[in-house]
Amino acid sequence: MKYVLVTGGVVSGLGKGVTASSIGLILKACGLRVTSIKIDPYLNTDAGTMSPFEHGEVYVLDDGGEVDLDLGNYERFLDIKLTRDNNITTGKIYQSVIDKERRGDYLGKTVQVVPHITDAIQEWVERVAKIPVDGKEGPADVCVIELGGTIGDIESMPFIEALGQFSYRVGTGNFCLIHVSLVPVLNVVGEQKTKPTQHSVRGLRGLGLAPNILACRSTTALDENVKAKLSQFCHVPAENIITLYDVSNIWHIPLLLRDQKAHEAILKVLNLQSVAGEPCLEEWTSRAELYDMLHEPVRIAMVGKYTGLSDSYLSVIKALLHASVAQGKKLIVDCVPACDLEPETAKENPDVYNAAWNLLKAADGVLVPGGFGDRGVQGKILATKYARENRIPFLGICLGMQIAVIEFARSVLGLKDANSTEFDPNTKNPCVIFMPEGSTTHMGGTMRLGSRRTYFQVMDCKSAKLYGNRGFIDERHRHRYEVNPNMVMHLENSGLSFTGKDASGQRMEIVELPNHPYFVGVQFHPEFKSRPGKPSALFLGLIAAACGQLESVLKEDRLSQKIGTGKGGMSNGLKGRPSLVPFYYRVFPTWFAEYQGHYDAVQSSEYGLVIGSLSKGLVHSRKLDSELLYGTASCISQLRCKEKIGVFQF
Repeated sequence: MKYVLVTGGVVSGLGKGVTASSIGLILKACGLRVTSIKIDPYLNTDAGTMSPFEHGEVYVLDDGGEVDLDLGNYERFLDIKLTRDNNITTGKIYQSVIDKERRGDYLGKTVQVVPHITDAIQEWVERVAKIPVDGKEGPADVCVIELGGTIGDIESMPFIEALGQFSYRVGTGNFCLIHVSLVPVLNVVGEQKTKPTQHSVRGLRGLGLAPNILACRSTTALDENVKAKLSQFCHVPAENIITLYDVSNIWHIPLLLRDQKAHEAILKVLNLQSVAGEPCLEEWTSRAELYDMLHEPVRIAMVGKYTGLSDSYLSVIKALLHASVAQGKKLIVDCVPACDLEPETAKENPDVYNAAWNLLKAADGVLVPGGFGDRGVQGKILATKYARENRIPFLGICLGMQIAVIEFARSVLGLKDANSTEFDPNTKNPCVIFMPEGSTTHMGGTMRLGSRRTYFQVMDCKSAKLYGNRGFIDERHRHRYEVNPNMVMHLENSGLSFTGKDASGQRMEIVELPNHPYFVGVQFHPEFKSRPGKPSALFLGLIAAACGQLESVLKEDRLSQKIGTGKGGMSNGLKGRPSLVPFYYRVFPTWFAEYQGHYDAVQSSEYGLVIGSLSKGLVHSRKLDSELLYGTASCISQLRCKEKIGVFQF
């Protein structure tokens, strides 16, 4: 097992998580199997009880682990499924050591930070690194470890000591340290300053860790003289100093690493040159370039409680981004504080109230994400009512689904006091109730968590079609309240359709309005399983409906099945390449509708992706002719169909 440790210096928020994810991606692109571990030096056992305002979103894993949002980055970049143990916290380590002491495992010894805490950290890392996370058997080749915080933080000291011991124990050639540091540019002189990084590396060395590679965050690429200076004072070869400068989107970060040959430096330190190949990032490059070329906007109003910090809804925003890129649209997310939509705000601050409603009314679609507590609930209900009555595409997640049910009960059933017992324990019409298996005394880890199965009750509905007409789906949950099963019949008799339920048939999972262009609420969190190139089905539906393309997307599965592909699937003739046919269909729906019955071959060649029709004589290729349609999503410019030529621009 090889280990890559990513640390940070000078300031927090430099993007260590994205850097670690990008390192993992480029190593995976070289043909290596990669796993990831995030170390958070706080005393919390997990992120489950932490405020989104302070810590960002709580990311939920398949096994129910409530973890740091960086694990979401790892899963999205590497397309892997991590476990709760892939997130190490000080609380978990101390708890495990104290449990051992109580059992008498230390045989009466005085339990200390060194060696007991440091040994526990090393044992945890070694154990978790061997857990396969990519669906294959056996351990990964490389484990990327991110140490949270910055060098010098008192909370990090036990971990730094443990990792110093660990690097010595696994030996040279098995451990690579990448230090992410800031190289600021002062506006007064316009010079890139190296002192902060010098001091950070000196502090790291003083704690027993010497960096092999420097990843320097700056607004622009480092000058060669700056690299030489850093190399001299930090004892790192100049070719191992990488610039992580500002880019248009984070999908360019792995490409920055590749272009600066970061993979070669890492493979050299780990003695993996003979095993790994050149990084294959064609699809990733296409996606990054396509994102930059999009200009036709789709505007989504996200009505929530934690809108002051974008990290509070990071996975939701990423899922919207994945779906919008798949639809060939430029995403604009307007974060609308739910409380600003309420009548009280109109009295106290009319300008804020009007601005919030203007954002909502200008949106192509409305999304109400999950949350807790009663603040802003009335605003969410008003936003949901606006979307329902004005036939605006709507997606409600977790609390958002519960809000949709409450609003429907109030507005359609006429139950003015309909509510959730979370907000009004004494309501006479409880549409949403506390789940019987929940705990009223302990908050952490007591919700319905992790991957759960949902069975479709109706196949002729939008959600079932978006999921490919499967009988069931597995999605991740995080909630302690549910729709009251005693009210389901009354709601359905009035037009609401609960199209998805759990195995018992008593827990509502998906709700829809059949006669609405797109009005879907789900109890689970589909955003946690969205990936670049494989967007969440329900987010894809929201974006497609907001763009007026939902019918095209619903037809896409039939086309994909006809030519041997599916959402996130592969064509047999593509030699392992993801098919771009769904992308073509979304960009050219009318053209595909005309010719979808005449595709006889989908294959890859030395020219890239080739889609051929024997009956129509159609050919798409990357290099056969400059006037033909390029086979990469980033380069689409022209399409020729016999004598008919169409020019398409993003």
